Amino acid sequence: MGVLFQRTLGFHATGSMKTTLLHSWHEAAGARFAPFAGFDMPIQYPTGAVEEHRLCRRSAGIFDIDHMGQVIISGKGASQALSAIVSNRILDMKPNESRYSLLLNDQGGVIDDIFIYRSAYSGTDTKEDAWFVVVNAGNRETDTAHFRAHLPESVSVEDVSDITYMIAVQGPRAMELLASLLEGPASPIPRGNMDVARLAGVPVVYGRTGYTGEDGVEIFYDPMESLELWELLISGAKDAGIELGPVGLAARDSLRFEAGMPLHGHEISPGITPLEARLSWACDFSKDFKGKAALEAQKSRGLSRILATLNVSGGVPREGYLVLNESGEEIGRCVAGMFCPTAGTYSANAFVPPEYAALNTKLSVLIRGNPKEAAVVKRPLYTPAYRRKPV
Repeated sequence: MGVLFQRTLGFHATGSMKTTLLHSWHEAAGARFAPFAGFDMPIQYPTGAVEEHRLCRRSAGIFDIDHMGQVIISGKGASQALSAIVSNRILDMKPNESRYSLLLNDQGGVIDDIFIYRSAYSGTDTKEDAWFVVVNAGNRETDTAHFRAHLPESVSVEDVSDITYMIAVQGPRAMELLASLLEGPASPIPRGNMDVARLAGVPVVYGRTGYTGEDGVEIFYDPMESLELWELLISGAKDAGIELGPVGLAARDSLRFEAGMPLHGHEISPGITPLEARLSWACDFSKDFKGKAALEAQKSRGLSRILATLNVSGGVPREGYLVLNESGEEIGRCVAGMFCPTAGTYSANAFVPPEYAALNTKLSVLIRGNPKEAAVVKRPLYTPAYRRKPV
């Protein structure tokens, strides 16, 4: 992995708003754009966000997610040092494995949620103790600064975002498409792992990971090949008889929402802890990590709020809408809300006192001044592929 990224060259277009290198392709495809994390990003295409969502659920979607950031952490002692500042355990990871984790502040709030890959080069003369970390779009500078502030000088922190292009292919037929285009043995890697390969002739690093609840891959490669590989995947799908189309950020949001995955600035933020966001599973309390003491103190005194998912009748819940109890008292606010195409529901995520978070609790959401019936439902609304039993 390290060798590939050291050789890449490229840049992101800049100006008042950043764009990905596929911006012109999206324009030609009729995409609608909106600002996101400092980028002018495709929100949806002419087929519409609902159809893009359904396409990803039934076959496969392709996502331009080059707004995301990537950091390589390496050097002697990098493993122990990184373990001390991320919430989840990582020292038991084997080369090419990945794990979801959190960066926390001293108060236990979530600076960012991250994906950590252990490099296959770990323990070799090329890259001793090397890790590849994928960070959220708007947190690239914050996360890099956090790593540099809390890792020893002997550990290298290299932001490789500008020399790494990132796309994703997600859906039940995504791995079938990948296998048809991989050079050499095409047996899929285990979920959560990564590999180095040539995909339709283009050198890539790919991880069998994603943010949709479906199987699939996230692909990292040379920005100079950004358009070539994108178009090769689309043409390859057509040749293989696999339905594939571009998916914008609107459908990406509804896909992740149904699968119970958090979005920074909504279900997680520096003012929200993992315990409140139902992410305690991403914290290994058997080891030390930054923010652990604050979480243990919060656990001891009890939570004052917790994340709940509500199904709403009679209107579309949106971020910021008030949540009321049966007496009409304000008990929380929605942090995300939308129509969920697979579940067929209008749903919201909200932080409410624990006594109102039990399943089937009757509440209401204030929509344009009118209270609309709501009820707490089981999370997630859609069972992710990695949780399903093999058929």
